[in-house]
Amino acid sequence: MYQFEYHRPKTLDEVTALLARLESPKILAGGMTLLATMKQRLAAPSDLIDLQDVTGIAGISVDAKNVTIGAMTCHHDVASSKDVAKAIPALAYLAGRIGDPLVRHRGTIGGSIANNDPSADYPAACLGLGATIVTNSREIPADDYFRGMFETALKENEIIVKIVFPIPQGAAYQKFPNPASRYAMVGVFVAKTAAGVRVAVTGAGPGVFRMTAMETALAKNFSAAAIDGITAPVEEMLQDMHASSEYRAALTSVMAKRAVAGVSA
Repeated sequence: MYQFEYHRPKTLDEVTALLARLESPKILAGGMTLLATMKQRLAAPSDLIDLQDVTGIAGISVDAKNVTIGAMTCHHDVASSKDVAKAIPALAYLAGRIGDPLVRHRGTIGGSIANNDPSADYPAACLGLGATIVTNSREIPADDYFRGMFETALKENEIIVKIVFPIPQGAAYQKFPNPASRYAMVGVFVAKTAAGVRVAVTGAGPGVFRMTAMETALAKNFSAAAIDGITAPVEEMLQDMHASSEYRAALTSVMAKRAVAGVSA
């Protein structure tokens, strides 16, 4: 690991001031990806800005329409929240199946969404529920936020403050996890929302994406049978040592059917 300076600000204003004046800083949320990358000498920031003590960007609130989760809220807190489990059970379920206990107690929702790993779980929930990512300067709809592999709409020095999830009529998440990392080889989030059915897929392609063909079919007949035969395009799927592109394409159908059945149950 290369030498760096460590900062622990207490306000967002302090964070933005540090970002503006430092040479090559990185924000540290849970550190689940960044610290590992630094240990491998694949990243060498001049400074780490730890958000752990920053006020106002952690915690969960629920009202009649939305579940709002602060960016520095760890996965365990989402998974164990009775309020989240009551309002959006699928979101609590998803959070409880991220990584292992260590990852769930240290990793944060904001860090996950900012990193936008193509196999991460939270992007599927954001896109599937039509969430809004709120930063220190604006609000970004999930449909506009995720741009591709490790790429988002965040601008330089922009910081995620919270994520607002509209409460759906029903939702479910199903994933086929890598047995070692617990990342999704394919994960599908299905939600019945006020604006219609949304189906979001993670792990299968270079970034999270919506399955519009499935959404159209489910809008007419919300049943697992309605999406029989609908799979993601093989040529757009990831292929690696864990699974072929054909296997991942087939899994999108299997996981989607299971998620639809979960919503209907």
